[in-house]
Amino acid sequence: MTTEERIAASETRIFKAVFPNTTNHYDTLFGGTAMQLMDEVAFITATRFARKRVVTVSSDKIDFKKPIPAGTIVELIGKVSYVGKTSMKVNVEIYTEQMYSYERERAIVGDFTFVAIDEAKKPIRIL
Repeated sequence: MTTEERIAASETRIFKAVFPNTTNHYDTLFGGTAMQLMDEVAFITATRFARKRVVTVSSDKIDFKKPIPAGTIVELIGKVSYVGKTSMKVNVEIYTEQMYSYERERAIVGDFTFVAIDEAKKPIRIL
């Protein structure tokens, strides 16, 4: 399988409903909760690409473009955007969907860097 085919095959999409227990006093999704969901999707994407143990080493600029209100559906999409020797970047986007209409918009976008590691937690080659 080529690198491009692996990137395409590792794309990860997860849907969640935004319930009141995940929102702040403005009735919108907590930023920290959004970042946790993004890191989880990025981890799954990186693991599906590398098929090795991976760990998050950094998150790059996360842009909160739109608030995510309670009672909406969110779709998180993770895609590998860069592959190095031992590290890779995963871009994650969160889209909101209204439950009772077809309205959909991008709310949050960010990048996460992962490193593949061995049993001794030392970096290893991805490809």
